[in-house]
Amino acid sequence: MPCDPADQRPLAIFLMGPTASGKTALALRLAERFEVELISVDSALVYRGMDVGSAKPDADTLRRHPHRLVDIRDPRDVYSAAEFRSDALREMDAISAQGKIPLLVGGTGLYFRALQGGLSDLPEADASLRERLGSEARALGWPALHARLAALDPAAALRIRSGDTQRIQRALEVIELTGQPLSQLQGGARERFAWRVLKLVLMPGDRAALHARIAERLDAMFAQGFVDEVCGLRARSDLHAELASMRAVGYRQIWQHLDGEFDLAECRARAIHATRQLAKRQMTWFRGDRDAVTVDPLDPGHVARAERAMADFLARPMLD
Repeated sequence: MPCDPADQRPLAIFLMGPTASGKTALALRLAERFEVELISVDSALVYRGMDVGSAKPDADTLRRHPHRLVDIRDPRDVYSAAEFRSDALREMDAISAQGKIPLLVGGTGLYFRALQGGLSDLPEADASLRERLGSEARALGWPALHARLAALDPAAALRIRSGDTQRIQRALEVIELTGQPLSQLQGGARERFAWRVLKLVLMPGDRAALHARIAERLDAMFAQGFVDEVCGLRARSDLHAELASMRAVGYRQIWQHLDGEFDLAECRARAIHATRQLAKRQMTWFRGDRDAVTVDPLDPGHVARAERAMADFLARPMLD
């Protein structure tokens, strides 16, 4: 039988990796060589006023290399994977229509998966229900709500960590709104993704070196005013510690420090530990992406390797 015709879908690049692995620096280098526009795939960078602790690119960098989906929500807002998918598809369409290539860069694996794999037809967020579940969590503790989820939807509870408060809340919300387990609703076929994708994963080979980077970056954040940034957020009457934005790594630990739970040295130690745990989860997530090109950001030649992979991808037609 004859070969299928060349795949005519537009192209896209996914640049993924754990926190502090150098994704932004590599994205900027690629943007200088190739006709790409950047889209952020980061659950913290969407929030305005969360600049230092999210490692958001500075104003000069954003002027030279704009990142779409940065500063699009207020910290009091919930921002879901479904909302990200809708926003990202809109931006990708606009970039492709200009004859350029969307380069999506970030470390939020759930967003990448939702974007490419699609999402089930789930109900929209219900603000009053979320507030009630948040109040119950503050009274009973998130482990109790995870236990409730395990009783109602064991399959979902196995996938969702007991500390993943946002996903626990969403799973319980879906059950209450639909009367059906989240795991059941998430089944079913997915439509074909409209872009042909090259996945680049930054995967540090030396875990100790990544840990050192994490500590150095956090110390730089403290020097740049991370604590003051959280103080300013705490001063707002509409923000509290249970919001998804304030549960971000680093923000949560500083909020607890400002509540008097521990001193600044302990805050630093806890934030470093939490960031290392986040990086470990991200590496596990992205390591499972077998069709990705893996690049070690600690290798001096990693930029050239990424550029070669991208040039090859742009030059080589692919078949359906």
